[in-house]
This record gives sequence, C-alpha cells and structure tokens, in this order.
Amino acid sequence: MPILEYGERELLSLSRKDKKLGKLIESTGYLKCEVREDLFDSLVGYIATQQISNRAAETVSMRITQKFGTVTPEKIALLPDEEIKSVGISMKKAQYIKGLSEAVLSGRLDIRGLAELPDEDVSSQLTSIRGIGDWTAEMFLIFSLGRMNVLSYKDFAIRKGMMMLYNLKVLERGTFEKYRKRYSPYGTVASLYIWHLSENGS
Repeated sequence: MPILEYGERELLSLSRKDKKLGKLIESTGYLKCEVREDLFDSLVGYIATQQISNRAAETVSMRITQKFGTVTPEKIALLPDEEIKSVGISMKKAQYIKGLSEAVLSGRLDIRGLAELPDEDVSSQLTSIRGIGDWTAEMFLIFSLGRMNVLSYKDFAIRKGMMMLYNLKVLERGTFEKYRKRYSPYGTVASLYIWHLSENGS
C-alpha cells in the first residue's frame, strides 16, 4: 500500500511556524500514513464509518472486507440494502452507499477523475452525493488522494488533539481557522500528529 509522501521539509516548516506542534513532532518521530488506492472501496468505507468510534469503525471495515471483498459499484448495485446493512451499519448508511454506486454507474460522479481536481472541487463533487458530508470528503482527500493540506474541523479527534496541544477548553471555529492557515500548505501532516496526540495523549 502506498504511503503519504512527506519528510524533513514539511516537518521543519510546521515546526518553525508553531513551536508547540514542533515539540510534538520532535517527541513523536516520523508517522507513517498509508493511502488507499481503490477510490470507490475507500469511499464506501468512509461513509460506513462516519460518526462512530475508531474501534467500531475497525469492526465495520473488517466485516465489509470479509463479506464483500473489494467493493465495486457493480457489486453494490446488485445487493439488497438489508445485506449492506448487515455489516453493522444503519439502513440510512446502506442507502447512501447504494446511492453512491448509482451515481458512479450513471456517470454523475466520475470517481477516477477526482484525482485530477483541486481539493475544493473534489469536496464539492463528493458532498453533492447524498450521505457524503465535509468529514467524509476530507478523509477521502487525505487517505485516498494523499492531499497535503487538509485539516478537518468536523473530526472530533482533531478538535480534541488541538485543544490538548494548545491547552484550550473550547475550540472556536475562528481559532481553528487561525491554526489551519498557520499549518498550510502541510495541514495533512499536522493532522497526523494531532490525531496521534488525541489517541495517545503524548
């Protein structure tokens, strides 16, 4: 599986712009981030695991792989909603996944073509599909397309990690935006370290 390509240049840039983030980077060391090449399969995974805990997400992802293997639009189109739901997701999510397969098969969403578009256009095309919100689009940008400047306000662990890093009781959107601009153009790399802090506490 390919990995997100970043190194000394990106880490040095972030460390110079933000001393607290720099200390976190120094104490953590290099973090590997895998990028999933199958765009449809990965997008189905993000829809299925949105708004649930990491542990529950791992279980659902494992069940999808065990039950269906690599997920394709053609495969999903032939499945009853109930069978998609049987991996441990809501009926609403099952219907969103079915809707995604229909959008791809009809040509309304050119999923392969997304790789050629700027981040904003990828997000707007994805969020035009029912059941895909900002968080799902942002996870797709990071973990499927390997985009370098994504920091998700909708991600609870990102907000929690930033609050830990900067000793904040609340994280207002304006404060978040200030840091997002500071991390640019390497917001994704900052995200990796903030997620690590949120999950591990150091």
